[in-house]
Amino acid sequence: MWTLVRRVGAALGMAGLIATLFRLKGQGGVPPQSGGWREITETDLS
Repeated sequence: MWTLVRRVGAALGMAGLIATLFRLKGQGGVPPQSGGWREITETDLS
């Protein structure tokens, strides 16, 4: 019984640690505010 409780606790702890690492690593800056799509002209095609 106690072995099961320890295994479940260890699994939850590892899952929480991995989730925390992903969350910290995933925080970045602000996405670019310029650039993107632009209309092409006939001179761009030739």
